[in-house]
Amino acid sequence: MKSRNTLLALCIVILFSCGADNKKNEVALSDKALNDKSSLFYASYNSYPAKLKNLPIGMFDSGTGGLTVMEQFLSMDYFDNKTGEEIPDGILDFDGEDFIYLADQANMPYGVYSSQNKTDYLRELIIKDALFLTSEPNRTKMVVIACNTATAYGLEDVKTLLSLSGTGVKPIGVIEAGVDGAMSVISTLSADPFAVGVMATVGTISSGGYENALVKYVADKRYKAPLKVVNQGGLGFAEAVDSEIDYILRGSSEIRENYRGPKLGEFPDGIDTNLMKFYKFDTSDNSLLVSKNEKGEVEHIQLNSSGNYARFHMVTLIEKHRRENPGVKMSSVILGCTHYPFLIDTLIKVVDELRAYSQDGVNIYDEVLAEEVVFIDPAVNTAKEAFKTLFADKNLKRDNKGNILKGYISVAHPDLSAEFKDDNGNLKFEFKYGRSIGSDEQSVHVVPFSFKNINSDNLSRIKERLPFSYALIKNYLESDEL
Repeated sequence: MKSRNTLLALCIVILFSCGADNKKNEVALSDKALNDKSSLFYASYNSYPAKLKNLPIGMFDSGTGGLTVMEQFLSMDYFDNKTGEEIPDGILDFDGEDFIYLADQANMPYGVYSSQNKTDYLRELIIKDALFLTSEPNRTKMVVIACNTATAYGLEDVKTLLSLSGTGVKPIGVIEAGVDGAMSVISTLSADPFAVGVMATVGTISSGGYENALVKYVADKRYKAPLKVVNQGGLGFAEAVDSEIDYILRGSSEIRENYRGPKLGEFPDGIDTNLMKFYKFDTSDNSLLVSKNEKGEVEHIQLNSSGNYARFHMVTLIEKHRRENPGVKMSSVILGCTHYPFLIDTLIKVVDELRAYSQDGVNIYDEVLAEEVVFIDPAVNTAKEAFKTLFADKNLKRDNKGNILKGYISVAHPDLSAEFKDDNGNLKFEFKYGRSIGSDEQSVHVVPFSFKNINSDNLSRIKERLPFSYALIKNYLESDEL
């Protein structure tokens, strides 16, 4: 195998606080990264290339889900590359650009940190990601935060850091891009109330990022009709897509004690037995685990496939909307997590099933679903915003030699005590979400993509859904084996 240096994740000591001191501490952090040569996370920005044009575009997510954003960068042709006008010209918009992608897999899911009262640690992780993509040997000309939770909690911190770096590197997030897409299908002149669904991680929902952005957008654009935002925190959905064993365990046929996904319970948080006819869970190949008591009554239900997570959360979102907003049409659903588009076919199918459901001769979901419910993947508008920014700054490479993608992934540090790792070598849940800011100890490190550290199911899904990304990843993996 070709020798490559193992890239250690930067250990970053970030002392964030709340309230009035927050801004002060952010500036202190940025100053430390810029000027404190004794610091473990000193970025040495004074030696950053003056011309950014030939540098790669950097992108990070908490896992491989962000590759749905990468796919848009690699495949889109929305612009005239010479004039910058939004007119296709037959040439891929990012033709000739190189990319560095970081999947912070060891620290995922990001969406859980808020529920564990660890948003300060999450913000530290996000700064680490940005520093990885702007430090030697991975200096980039743009940092794309291909993660909704990271955008919600860390975009402003990254903006502060990069604005003070003097490098000219700019960050791009996904939330405003998603809002633009959702609202583009709704007329500002309509007087009818309307609803927008937001399906995102629990952390993104609790941040209020999407809801606040939607409300602001409606106010700024002076929409005549009132807006209803229907939030659905996708507990376990992203984790199931990435095959996290706390949420699904392939081959398991029995109820598990360490399962952390949705459980049997009342609507809307639990798997409600009264809604089983709407969920229509897949029961093949142990995709749904069920246990009953001696009387034959269901005691436990556990979801054990990403498709069933998609079904549970889609049904819950629409049923919640039906109960809370009778008569209000939902026209769009923002997929506020980069992992969710992998299950777009299932999500669309669930909407079609609900629309067709008849109760006493009445299609009960017709009154709350628009004639066409549009699923918004923020990746499209994120790529558009990135193009416009690079074009305006004259930082598009334009050598027409195709693309190169270098992929990196975080894994548990080999020196980390075995007591903090599970049987698969990943960080245990309690340890992962029990860490505190300011520690110099390295619990994870970053290594290049390899067949060993990318789950085979994930790789198959990437191959099926993201052909442009897969082709470049395949080239990278095969070159690593030489």
